[in-house]
Amino acid sequence: MPSEYAKALGARLRAIRTQQGLSLHGVEEKSRGRWKAVVVGSYERGDRAVTVQKLAELAEFYGVPVSELLPGGAAPSPLGPTPKLVIDLERLQQLPKDKAGPLARYAATIQSQRGDYNGKVLSIRQEDLRSLAVIYDKSPAELTEELINWGILDAEARRAVESL
Repeated sequence: MPSEYAKALGARLRAIRTQQGLSLHGVEEKSRGRWKAVVVGSYERGDRAVTVQKLAELAEFYGVPVSELLPGGAAPSPLGPTPKLVIDLERLQQLPKDKAGPLARYAATIQSQRGDYNGKVLSIRQEDLRSLAVIYDKSPAELTEELINWGILDAEARRAVESL
């Protein structure tokens, strides 16, 4: 019988998956078989224990921080990873090319390398932000503010830049 925590963890996993518009079979297809539908389903039901390593890999696959998968609103510890930088790709497509062209090309390259074409959001690393700041001839903090103003990054991105 699954524990209450396993059920709550499974509910978080299911919520993230459904927010991304994926069925269990969609996860298997998108991951090219890396994540089997039956395994993800058993994690979601709490029937199967998920290791920390697998949970981290699932979080990366879904493009969310591990803390988003943990039940009970667990916040990352101060020593934990910084918040992810998540680009709103739909908003990016709406911006003029002269403004967002370099970012759009950079994002397309990352998507190509990852084989990730969900078209809604894209997580980038702090190193990516540093590279983009060089391209835009700005500091990472200045570029972050500009991307927040454009509606491409969430205001939470400021926290990620503070640790740079």
